[in-house]
Amino acid sequence: MTALQDRFAPERLIATACEETGSDDFGDDGWQPGLELLIDGLLNEARLSAIGVEIAHLDLMRALKNRLDVIAWRKKHPEVTAKGIDAPIFIVGQPRTGTTILFDLLAQDPDLRAPLTWEVDAPCPVPQPATYHDDPRIAAAQAGIEMSEQIIPGFLAFHPMGALVGQECVRITASEFTSMIFSVQYRLPTYYRWLLYDADHTGAYRYHRIFLQHLQSGVPGQWLLKSPAHLWQLDALFTEYPDALIVQTHRDPLNVISSIAALTHHLRRMGSDESEIAECAAQSYEEIVVGLEREMALRDSGRIPADRVIDVHYADFIKDPWTTIGGIYRKLGRELLPDTEARMRDFLAAHPGDGGRGRYTWPDTGLDAGEVRDRVRAYQDRYAVPTEQLR
Repeated sequence: MTALQDRFAPERLIATACEETGSDDFGDDGWQPGLELLIDGLLNEARLSAIGVEIAHLDLMRALKNRLDVIAWRKKHPEVTAKGIDAPIFIVGQPRTGTTILFDLLAQDPDLRAPLTWEVDAPCPVPQPATYHDDPRIAAAQAGIEMSEQIIPGFLAFHPMGALVGQECVRITASEFTSMIFSVQYRLPTYYRWLLYDADHTGAYRYHRIFLQHLQSGVPGQWLLKSPAHLWQLDALFTEYPDALIVQTHRDPLNVISSIAALTHHLRRMGSDESEIAECAAQSYEEIVVGLEREMALRDSGRIPADRVIDVHYADFIKDPWTTIGGIYRKLGRELLPDTEARMRDFLAAHPGDGGRGRYTWPDTGLDAGEVRDRVRAYQDRYAVPTEQLR
């Protein structure tokens, strides 16, 4: 066994996490196969650089330790389990379709509760209202984000992040080791296909609920959640949250594929010197097609109630965000108060975006546009998604 294999050995990682947290209870079983498959990919497929080894080790340890801490807190405070998760709002859709800015804008509503980056990364002790915006963990989380920008300049322009900004659900389900966060950040062909076709995501959504119950025991509210990854697992999501409300964004999948391929390539450069954008695009293409076909089949089957889904077109949202948001509020049966809209407008003015600025182009993908267009035509027809000029 090499030194690297020894360092990433599952039993060693688990033992270290238990020692550092003082706990050995991981809660429900079922997460171990994902961890083992992930580690195998990190060792044999990810082409990690020296710094990539350190980043991956930190990612694994954070996921293990957070799980241990949350379960330990839950055992000491059984009242955490008494409060349910009522009518959570999930923003889903293909990546790069406006899900992040829509999430950030809706999170300006004081009546909605988004999980912030700092509390997702360091959930124990439970966040408290009095220190929610000046907890010492905030500075630590922000320092980590800024370190990422130093490693890969331009990272935050690609995908804005902040300690006090809402975090995606994939960061939560990382502790189940059934999460797309790993297969985007690292080259993991075996793991991403397992995640896409074979993994049981039931445990990931069960842990997701446990995590939300944990956070809301300190700072309550109606949950506002976001991750494109939910698009692939809407059946598991509704099994766990039958009263969920879905806001699904729609955009021409071809520009989505080239954009997410460029972002994936950019992310992987943080931990590897050997990323290839065409390989990232091939993975994105496979995942996008599977995700769209799967969600259409689910909605057509009636397993997802039509009145639980709000469809939003990216082009409409970018052209006139306030009409789009007003429509969302009406369909949610909520009132968009003037103060809330003002907060949203202030946030957008401070975070205008840059439209991509040429960071991605279709030729970079190496894909045949005609072939891809044929594969996604049924989706575009179903939701009247306009074809965009390829960048």
